[in-house]
Amino acid sequence: MQKLIQGIHQFRTEHFRPMQGLFEQLAKGQNPETLFITCSDSRIDPSLLTRSQPGDLFILRNAGNIVPAHGAVNGGEAATIEFAVAGLGVHDIIICGHSHCGAMRGLLNPETMTPFPAVASWLEHAETTRRIVRDNYTHLQGDRLITAAVEENVLVQLENLRTLPSVASRLVKGDLHLHGWVYKIETGEVFAYDTASGQFVPLAQYQYQPSEAAVRRRTTGTI
Repeated sequence: MQKLIQGIHQFRTEHFRPMQGLFEQLAKGQNPETLFITCSDSRIDPSLLTRSQPGDLFILRNAGNIVPAHGAVNGGEAATIEFAVAGLGVHDIIICGHSHCGAMRGLLNPETMTPFPAVASWLEHAETTRRIVRDNYTHLQGDRLITAAVEENVLVQLENLRTLPSVASRLVKGDLHLHGWVYKIETGEVFAYDTASGQFVPLAQYQYQPSEAAVRRRTTGTI
């Protein structure tokens, strides 16, 4: 806790004061362009990863970067997304998974979730991911299997995202864009799902194609 308190003092003296004008503007309201949905994992810092400033990202975090499909649950995820899309008018939504995801490991090994009944219940919203991996990736094991689960889960959650009324409406309008990313912790690389190739490719090679936003092809777990 002392480390956090010292960090706040340092923030006030080294970061807040040079940016005081920005914070005074933000006090009047927010206008983020991007909703960033990612895992609760402490090793991911969306603002650090994207070098974003306060006010740039509207962030939603939970175990496994899961978006329950419309009607599956009345929870904070749907409310947060609805406010970002219909209230704040974000133009982009990124679902960002990550390497070595404990939620995906637990999803593939449900017996390890016995001490965590709440987590096990939450992971049921990723059952589609589990079945896709079980039925299509029998040739993989270990970290490669987890990687495949991470990738597939990003794609599954993008599909769930499209079922939310506020998102569906904006997609029809054509002014909202969805992106699937995977962050590799050990290298700092980010990979984006490319609909043309059906693969996750290095972000530098990523070219978003709105006309193919609804197309989903199987990935291979090669990150």
